[in-house]
Amino acid sequence: MSSRRASTEAPVVSEELFAPVGNEVELCYQTFGDPDGEPLLLVMGLGGPMNWWDEDFCRLLASTGFFVVRYDNRDTGRSTRIKARVTRGQLVRAFSGRKAKAPYSMSDLASDAVALMDHLGWESAHVAGISMGGMIVQTIAVEHPKRVRSLTSIMSTTGRRTVGWQDPRIIPALLAPRKPGRESYVETSVAFWGVIGSPEFPSTPEKLARRAGETFDRGYSASGMMRQMLAILKQEDRTHRLRSLRVPALVIHGNADKMVHVSGGRSTAAAIPGAELITIDGMGHDLPPELWQQVVEAMGRTADAAG
Repeated sequence: MSSRRASTEAPVVSEELFAPVGNEVELCYQTFGDPDGEPLLLVMGLGGPMNWWDEDFCRLLASTGFFVVRYDNRDTGRSTRIKARVTRGQLVRAFSGRKAKAPYSMSDLASDAVALMDHLGWESAHVAGISMGGMIVQTIAVEHPKRVRSLTSIMSTTGRRTVGWQDPRIIPALLAPRKPGRESYVETSVAFWGVIGSPEFPSTPEKLARRAGETFDRGYSASGMMRQMLAILKQEDRTHRLRSLRVPALVIHGNADKMVHVSGGRSTAAAIPGAELITIDGMGHDLPPELWQQVVEAMGRTADAAG
């Protein structure tokens, strides 16, 4: 049975901690809530450190009875940087379907997450991912099915090239070289998130700048983002393997998502037997506070279905 127990007390929040996960990789992570609650692993997307899972959102999840863990993927935040160079030429070749060797794969990123679960002493957990994080949690589910109690895939896709595409107008911005320095990073980030964010639930430039500054200060890696991007471009199509899942699943996607077209979410939900699909008008490629309650309730419903 689910051990979720709602609490009116403020969730306990840990310091930033570190977990060795093998292959000379160490992940930085943080916990929210009661360790006796339902274990929930939150996995962020491309170039996104764990602070992109808003702390208040994590607290809200914890208040409903989850023991929440958010972490920096390899090559983001305070986790290990991989020593390998990826060029824009490699990305262009991979994007066009030609050969390009990636330093690591989606399976490697999924293995990092499973090793973090090992470090935490979790035999299994509820897993939720945004964008590339959704790809990672899908990969955990198909490659390590016994480790997953329930699955939530947000604004993500199956790996099939014919769904979940990017709006062509944002691709030059994704591939454009960034000027070095904090000020340039913040300025570029604010402009980019202004384009891919939710048109019906816009964030203020001040809030976007604050998050970008925090992201840069925790350790931004342009080369790490390139390595992650190549892992995304080289991922396999998981559609067939997703059909084998027998786990409660939730898929959430915005109809105004320019980064991953809503067809990616629809295809994910169609592939996973019994998955619940929630599409939200006016939601782009972010998770606005106005939607948190709806998302948390849906994640709780999905977790409770695991029994």
